[in-house]
Amino acid sequence: MRTLFLQAPTFDGFDGGAGSRYQAKREIKSFWYPTWLAQPAALVPNSKLIDAPPHNIKLDEIVAQANDFDLVVLHTSVPSFKSDVKTVEALKAANPKLIAGLIGAKVAVDAAGAMAQAPCIDFCARNEFDFTVKEVADGVPLSEIKGLSYRNADGVVIHNEDREIMTDMDQLPFVTSVYKRDLEMEKYFIGYLKHPYISFYSGRGCKSRCTFCLWPQTVGGHTYRTRSVAHVIEEIKYCLKEFPQTKEFFFDDDTFTDNLPRAEEIARELGKLGVTWSCNAKANVPRETLKVLKDNGLRLLLVGYESGNQKILNNIKKGMRVEVAERFTKDCHDLGIAIHGTFIVGLPGETKETIQETIAFAKRINPHTIQVSLAAPYPGTFLYKQAVENGWLDVENAELVDENGVQIAPLHYPHLSHTEIFSAVEEFYKKFYFRAPKIASIVSEMVRSPDMMKRRLREGVEFWHFLRERKAAA
Repeated sequence: MRTLFLQAPTFDGFDGGAGSRYQAKREIKSFWYPTWLAQPAALVPNSKLIDAPPHNIKLDEIVAQANDFDLVVLHTSVPSFKSDVKTVEALKAANPKLIAGLIGAKVAVDAAGAMAQAPCIDFCARNEFDFTVKEVADGVPLSEIKGLSYRNADGVVIHNEDREIMTDMDQLPFVTSVYKRDLEMEKYFIGYLKHPYISFYSGRGCKSRCTFCLWPQTVGGHTYRTRSVAHVIEEIKYCLKEFPQTKEFFFDDDTFTDNLPRAEEIARELGKLGVTWSCNAKANVPRETLKVLKDNGLRLLLVGYESGNQKILNNIKKGMRVEVAERFTKDCHDLGIAIHGTFIVGLPGETKETIQETIAFAKRINPHTIQVSLAAPYPGTFLYKQAVENGWLDVENAELVDENGVQIAPLHYPHLSHTEIFSAVEEFYKKFYFRAPKIASIVSEMVRSPDMMKRRLREGVEFWHFLRERKAAA
């Protein structure tokens, strides 16, 4: 079928792409590549991928192309679902013969609920959906496609048996060929990565059991399934040829350092190519491995610290000791590896005191940059189940973002209110960044690089607007 893969227009500045553990408007405007859409698009010949938010493509522009396609596949999420359904309704009004399907974590765990809420949706591809979508596009009878939930001729929703999880990851074609064909790489930018950058996955799944983390519990699983080193390096070489302007490569694997020998092997191959790269990592990588990675082009690690309180880390099954994270961070500082540290406020066990403890921890370990998120109980996660069972979440009013796409605080505890959790984010940012040593390091960085000065000033303005929007949301 003539197939359109679509990341639909939604809230202004909303980042719903591959790397967003929380689909929301960012503190500074940033966009990840739509890798989860690009992967099945790479499997379907003559398909087209439209990533509307970063390219500022409006709904009417997409609707005008509705008759060019037989099939449309949208990546959806809990925050964007209602908006995505409206997009499908508009496309079908223009082309009533259009078949519409959804992929993403929301439908992976609740295909029945999604289809009940949206009669315009013809099917949902559950869990690991790449080849499920390919078979739909190839015209395989829907009743024969594993991993599919669909409406039959009588309008009844049928749930086929699950598709087996992939083990041979090398059977997947390069997503970057779709980036080249359909996307403008300069539209993608992240505050802590060099611009322009390219991100993709070298493997799926995560061995960790963090109770809040969306992807391993819905799509990727808890087994780290990897592409061969040769396959990964081949894609890097393709990018060097097709995207010579690339300043940095980012491996978006949930935890690239889950397999240390493989990480070192890839690093050594990257070192031969002379590329700059970064990745997601857990705060327990040994110094010896860190040195190998750094010596072979590693610039930055994105690290989920979450909290500086050990009890909270235990509550969320982080599998991490605070003292180990501190030692790891010191090793990174010593070796010259930058860290973008991510933290979450409002996790089970949070109190006013633990919030201050985590802020003090962040200041003490001093990552280069930080991101502070609100605990988000996405359906399908252990945190969601736990929150419902304990009365921490009002299921009837469990929105994760407001009408502008700004993340809100859905969880509350007897000793800690929505408002107190929400307000802690701004307090965290201010106490971390508005201190003399941090301001001095930022100014020093800006003085050394005119480009960095422009970038940081722009981000400062965006962050100020973000704080204003949060005040309005409050």
